[in-house]
Amino acid sequence: MKTTIELPDPLFRKAKAVAAEEGKSLKDLFTEAVAARLGRPTTGKSGKPWEAAFGGLKSLHRENLRIDQRIAAEFEQIDEDEWR
Repeated sequence: MKTTIELPDPLFRKAKAVAAEEGKSLKDLFTEAVAARLGRPTTGKSGKPWEAAFGGLKSLHRENLRIDQRIAAEFEQIDEDEWR
């Protein structure tokens, strides 16, 4: 079903950014958010077949990115004297 909703601009921008970070469409993000709020799992054609088995790990995507960034930052700070 198609519908029109009004969101405050900051909330819309945040939703759009989160969808982009997670590699999904706004439609999928909103569907998941509403389904989570209603306490029901998402249904339909969206998603990949393997997501049914591993979809529970989606919430860790942002945390994994944060950890990867910290690891990369630490490796940029190599003390050359320790490697001689």
